[in-house]
Amino acid sequence: MTAEEWSVADEPSIAEALLAWYDRHHRRLPWRMPPDLIRQGRRPDPYRVWLSEIMLQQTTVGAVKPYFEKFLERWPTVEALAAAETDDVMKAWAGLGYYSRARNLKKCAEAVVELHGGKFPDTEARLKDLPGIGDYTAAAIAAIAFNSPAAVVDGNVERVITRLRAIETPLPAAKPEIRAVVENLLPDARPGDFAQAMMDLGATICTPRRPSCILCPVAKDCAARALKAQERFPVKAPKADKPLRQGAAFIAVRSDGAVLLRQRPEKGLLGGMTEVPTSAWTARQDGERDISAAPFPGSWKSCGAVTHVFTHFALNLFVFRAEVPAIEAPAGHWWSRPAELHGEALPTVMKKAIEAAIPGATKARRP
Repeated sequence: MTAEEWSVADEPSIAEALLAWYDRHHRRLPWRMPPDLIRQGRRPDPYRVWLSEIMLQQTTVGAVKPYFEKFLERWPTVEALAAAETDDVMKAWAGLGYYSRARNLKKCAEAVVELHGGKFPDTEARLKDLPGIGDYTAAAIAAIAFNSPAAVVDGNVERVITRLRAIETPLPAAKPEIRAVVENLLPDARPGDFAQAMMDLGATICTPRRPSCILCPVAKDCAARALKAQERFPVKAPKADKPLRQGAAFIAVRSDGAVLLRQRPEKGLLGGMTEVPTSAWTARQDGERDISAAPFPGSWKSCGAVTHVFTHFALNLFVFRAEVPAIEAPAGHWWSRPAELHGEALPTVMKKAIEAAIPGATKARRP
């Protein structure tokens, strides 16, 4: 049986079965309005929907939950977030990765307040005019927050659709084909719940390995299952090997335990985040790997190396530590005391480097 043999005539029943399954088995998430309340006429808070969608980009639900709750407690409205200090937002975001999202988060909140009176636009086109909101995020907000008939396609949905229709075109080239199928599947009623049902199906049933087809509400309509080839989909183009970059990180520790830090440039990788002094590595070139790149002369001792994988490359940092007297921080640097270090806007790679030199230093300390 080929994909072409699976007629679009089944699509209304697919949406109906999926929504019925979602009503019974939807995930309870802190940013989600349950379907029974949606049917009563309640609508989700667009601020919560937007905040969760930005956080969930290339990040797991489990990782996002504590960040979402912390953000919401500190900045419960878009107006509160717009008025926040950028540095405070970056510190609260530290650990989620993809730090340009945090900068755009603040810019978007400011734009919603300044240009739209604190209310998010309700159409995909107008949402895409806001900083940090692309095609997927605009569709997700429009569908979930405003119940607009928008085709929402994330990684989970791609997996569901490529299996449902046995799409042989490799990703990412298959994206337009997948979107067309989602558009055909969209029900007239409850498009927001339909979008979340598709996401939940991919996250809990139609998983990358060993999907639970026996529990799937649309298993009878699945071309990949009929072919007994579920795990072959989605087909993906071969990945190029990631280059390995090298560099050095320098942990200067003052007599009171304070660590020397500085801020990275606003633009570029890890823009605006906090770091320890490092050699001049980038995504495209290696930096020095020894104490020749140290920020000042000192008794630098090796603490081993740490590795971190970014989207397009891996980084191997050789870590050095030096005990220094109570000197004034160089221009553009500052000393962060032990009780303050965990609250700095340190990306994961910098936390790894500090931990290699001072185990436990970046962990929150009990009062």
